[in-house]
Parts: sequence; C-alpha cells; structure tokens
Amino acid sequence: MSTTDTGTETEPESTGTETAAWSTDPYADALRAGRGPLFLRRTDGWLLPLDVERWCARADAADLSALHRCEGAVLDIGCGPGRLVAALAARGRPALGVDVNEAAVERTLRLGGTALRRSVFDPLPGEGRWGTVLLMDGNIGIGGDPAGLLRRVGGLLAHGGLIIAETAPVDIDERVRVRVDDGRHPPPGATGSPFPWARLGTPALLRYGRALGWYPVDQWEAAGRPFVALRRSTARVTRQSAEHANSAAVTSSQRARDPSDDRAAYGS
Repeated sequence: MSTTDTGTETEPESTGTETAAWSTDPYADALRAGRGPLFLRRTDGWLLPLDVERWCARADAADLSALHRCEGAVLDIGCGPGRLVAALAARGRPALGVDVNEAAVERTLRLGGTALRRSVFDPLPGEGRWGTVLLMDGNIGIGGDPAGLLRRVGGLLAHGGLIIAETAPVDIDERVRVRVDDGRHPPPGATGSPFPWARLGTPALLRYGRALGWYPVDQWEAAGRPFVALRRSTARVTRQSAEHANSAAVTSSQRARDPSDDRAAYGS
C-alpha cells in the first residue's frame, strides 16, 4: 500500500493518462451494457471492484440521502452513467455532470440529464458559482491528489458552497497508480497506461479538508456507504476574500485591467 503525507501541496498530475484510461473499451463497454465485471487494478495486482450495476441503476436511497442535502446548482464530478444528474433533473434542480468518458456522457443525456465530456481540471461552465459539488462513488480519488482536487473544487464553488463526498468504508489514506481492468484482457490490466488514484476514508478526508479550510457540516452513513458534507470556514473565506481584494487593488493601480471577462454561467 502506498501512502503519502497529508501535507503534500503538489498539484495533481496531468490527467491525460487518466482520461485515456477511463475512455478505454472495458469501461465504455461496461457502461453501455450496464454491468461489470470491472476493476481498478493496482500495479501490485490488487483489484478494487467497481460497482457498475449500481452506477447504471436508478439513484438509490443512499444516493438520495446525499442529493437531499444539495444546495443551489449542482456539479457532479465524474458523473459516470448519470443516475445522480438525472435524479436531480427530475426534481427540478439545475445540475451538470462532467465525465471524461463518452459513453458516460451519452448515457447521462439519454436519462434526461445534462453532461459534458470533460475533466474536472479542464475549464468548466459556471466556475465560482456552483452551489454544491458532488464527489460520489470514490471520486475524491480523481487525480490521485486529494488536496489538489479540493483546491480545484474550491475554485468551482460559490462563496459558502458545499462539497458532498462519499468516502471509503474503511480508515484509509492511499495514493496509488491503477489501470481499468475487466478481468478478461490478458495480460491482466493491459487496458491503458497506469494513472494516479486515491482512496480516502472519512478521517483522511477531514484531515485534508481542514488543512485547506474545509470543515464538516454533516457526516452520515447509508447502506454501508459513508458520506461527508464540507463547507469552507467563513473566517478563512473572509480573510482570503480580503487578501484577494487587496491584491486586486494593487494590481489595478499598476496596469490596465484585462477587458476579457469569462462569465459564462451554466446554462448560458
């Protein structure tokens, strides 16, 4: 098992290999079929089963326990086949899913949801204005750098916005390299280049979050699945906003303001 210090401040690795891996045929085929088997295979051969059947079903009671806590417009990072985005849309809540896999986006659209084929680290609509960001089904592991992902999510959320994350049901803080594997392709795991991934239990997520000013406002378990809702500390946000304002004032006094304005909100 490979672990790292929670104080790491490096940015996530390039998501190029990760995007390619999640776009491979085994993953796309599993989503189109609505069933596995599908795994993440560590470089030491250990397999993490992926619950494709649940992902491709309707949102269940555990999912709904998280969706009921959402605030404002919702961004579902790594939306997969779209059950959560579709459930939110059916309830009249504005929601957007993003996923790097074309089959995932296609299925989300067929279910009546809205989705883009994009990585969370790509430019996204409505940056800085989302009410809630979802990191479900282990997606806190995207990029293999939880701190980097939390920083990125912080830039997507509006002031006071909410992160709802599903954590591993064990106390773990693991950062590894994995491949997507359906168990049928010899040699095992030969479905693309390894990419970085992380697995976090709730204690590890809370440690990473607190280091960046995110604090739990709710923790619960449903059907054996643990969830955490995080909100950034008001004091930290206020201080950062003041520092940003002071910096902007100094900058504007030194040079002309850039006339370009990227304010395209979701739905525009």
